[in-house]
Amino acid sequence: MKFIDSHTHLYLQHFDEDRSAVIQRAIGQGVSTMLLPAIDMSTFDAMTALAGAFPKHCFPMMGLHPTSVNELVEKELTFVESELSTGKYIAVGEVGIDLYWDSTYADQQKDAFRRQLRLTKKYQLPVVIHMRNSFNEVYQIVKEEATEDLQGVFHCFTGNEEEGRKIIDLGFYLGIGGVITFKNSGLEKVVANLPMEYLILETDSPYLTPVPFRGKRNESSYIPHIAQKIAEVTNKSLEEIAEITTKNILQLFKLTSSQ
Repeated sequence: MKFIDSHTHLYLQHFDEDRSAVIQRAIGQGVSTMLLPAIDMSTFDAMTALAGAFPKHCFPMMGLHPTSVNELVEKELTFVESELSTGKYIAVGEVGIDLYWDSTYADQQKDAFRRQLRLTKKYQLPVVIHMRNSFNEVYQIVKEEATEDLQGVFHCFTGNEEEGRKIIDLGFYLGIGGVITFKNSGLEKVVANLPMEYLILETDSPYLTPVPFRGKRNESSYIPHIAQKIAEVTNKSLEEIAEITTKNILQLFKLTSSQ
């Protein structure tokens, strides 16, 4: 079986002691492709070094994470566009709005998000969207910026069925991660009622570790546990989930099956 982890921060310091082993474990579980969302300039060197060390397995994105939006936002966005112009990246991401921790820069987050959606269209790339305590704000901006060539994924989707269908109606995918394995998340009931053609797998490692490893560091080799839970709630086989979600990711990110 072949899986893809559509969202992992393997370049963060959490993996500094055993990064190569983590990647080999993932490959051993059939997760041979790992997509790397950017955070900001401070993590850029680590991300590109990882992609350079494993060019057949790790593929970087470029974008400014909403929680990194601050008084240096203009410098960060200039850097993002400069990098996107090189054509080295598979997507714009992760970008969006996060009002969970702090809303000090809420207006700047919205502006940065809108501007990066426009970069997404300019460079004809998919976009990976981060949304936390901000569905209405994110949805409104995506809807306003929507065109036929604006495609992407709402990563780490944990919303309700109505929100899921609104996202799908825009032509966007839903990134499903470890939260679906959490006992009281309610996400399994939502996913069971949504079309599989719009679901993709992700870990968001090192965060949001699925059961039975919850509480430990997350990693890409745990993708099959997320897929197994989706298989259970949709009455499909693990093989079917692997095939469908891999096809969805290949299509969205314009990857070839050999990658």
